[in-house]
Order: sequence, then C-alpha cells, then structure tokens
Amino acid sequence: MQNKFIRIAAIASAAIATIAMTAPALAANAADCPNGGVVRFGVEPYDTAPKLVPIYQHIGEAIAKKLGCEVKVYVATNYNAEIEAMRNGKLEIGEFGPLGYVLAHEVAKAEAVAAFSNKEGKPDSYWASIVTYKGSPIKTVADIKGHSFAFSDAASTSGHLFPAYGLRKAGLDPDKDIKAIFAGSHTSSFEALYNKKVDAGELNSEQLESATQRGHYKDGDVVFLWKSGPIPTDPISVRGDLPEGFKKRLTDVLQHLDLTGLPEADRKIMGMGGQSFVPQSDAAYNQIRDLVKTLNIDLKKLNS
Repeated sequence: MQNKFIRIAAIASAAIATIAMTAPALAANAADCPNGGVVRFGVEPYDTAPKLVPIYQHIGEAIAKKLGCEVKVYVATNYNAEIEAMRNGKLEIGEFGPLGYVLAHEVAKAEAVAAFSNKEGKPDSYWASIVTYKGSPIKTVADIKGHSFAFSDAASTSGHLFPAYGLRKAGLDPDKDIKAIFAGSHTSSFEALYNKKVDAGELNSEQLESATQRGHYKDGDVVFLWKSGPIPTDPISVRGDLPEGFKKRLTDVLQHLDLTGLPEADRKIMGMGGQSFVPQSDAAYNQIRDLVKTLNIDLKKLNS
C-alpha cells in the first residue's frame, strides 16, 4: 500500500480551474491504472467551488481507495471546458449534466455508467423551473415577454434546455422574446434574481437546496411560474476509449460506490436522495435528446 493523493488541480490546456489544495488518500498502485497511474475525474461547475471542493474530495478519495489508482479531481470553469477535456483525452471520468452528457457522448466518447441514487437505491432525479422574485409584476410565463431572464449556461440541462422548453410551451421564443442573460452558473443566475438584477430566471432543485443552506432562500422568496417533470441526475461517465479491462473495473467501482460517509447536506446539494452511486445507462438520457430535437438545438453550437 502506497500513500497516494487526490488533488483538485488545473488542466491548463482544457481551461479547467485550480480550486483546492492537495488532500491525502490511500490507494494501492494497481498495475492497470492509466495515464502514469492517475485517474482524472472532471466535474461540471453546478455550484460554487467552496461547496464542491469538500464534496468531491471525499468522492475522489472513495474512488481511489476502491480502484487502487491515484485520483485527481478537476472542477471545470464551465460546462464546455469539461467536455473539451474529455475529448482531448484529459479525463477518464466525467460528471456531466444530462445535456452536457448528450453532447459529450457525441463528441468526446463519454459513456454513462452510474448516477446518484435515491432512497430506493435507483437513479435519482431533479427538476428545473422558471421563477420570478416576490412582488414582481410578472404573474405567468407569458408575462416574461420583453423582460430580462437569467439562464445559467448554454450547455446546462436545467439552466437552459428545460427553461427554454417552458418558455416555448407558453408561446415565447427564448431567442427573440426575452432579454436572455447567461450568468455562467446556477448560483450566479439565482443571485441575479435574488438581487433583482433580472426580472425572471431559471432555478433548479439542487440550487434551491444550496441557496437554502447559505441563507439566501426561504419559502416564499420566489414565485414559481413553471416547473419541469423529473429529470435524470448527472450521469457519471467514463471515456469510451479506455482499455477494456480497466474500463470494466472502473465501471464496477463507480456503479457501487458507497457514500454513506458524505454529510447529508452535501448529498442534498448534489441532488442525491440516497447514499451511493448506482448503475445508469445511456438510454436514460434519450428524453434529453428528444427535447433537443423539439427545440431544434444544434449541440455542436453549444460546444463552440
């Protein structure tokens, strides 16, 4: 047994942000560990770095212990940066949002193998919504016409794809009928609404939990105008061109990863009702592909 490290560091060529110091983790030096013995795990920036760092340090350490490889965790500066990192062979594992995964599957060989569990031990889900602030003159989604609206990221499922669909359902063209702003993250779009910098915006269930924990939300602070049905949570994906033997072993570790040691508050931020990763498949994201077709979204433009 050798003393290995999980580090959250930078992949400069893929525009991945350096966000934390090295944290120790024990891992055996398995013979089939790729990339000089290092497994690189990319995470989309669905919340702020201070929130994500301790959560994914714990997850990276759990993977390292089971896999017997050094694990480095990277939180991307934006959704596309993570996709580009996997496309350029800089990541072995990626946690993508559902829309980001559909694009990563198409251009970066990403293969969904696991997802967060719910209390029943099945893949969990979350929801997206369109909201405005308390006291706003906006009473319906149709009233947003001509007003400012905060999306999070163009490649975000709950921060762009589903809110755009909700706007379409109300007869609005999200490209023409609103003053769209891409804030860069769910936290930024929520804070823009919270501080009344925009008239309406997206809000997903995970950011709602995060805002509640940091004291920026209590019931009644926002008015819900539209809410989506259940969306499958972020797939934990592996790069498809990994050596088959290692990919099989990595997949098995990810599909049965015990996270009971992760605080419940952290699991809530992740949108996880259960206490582990569980098996997931590419087919679970076909509804996302159908919605992309419905909205005539060009996935490759999202990655430009």
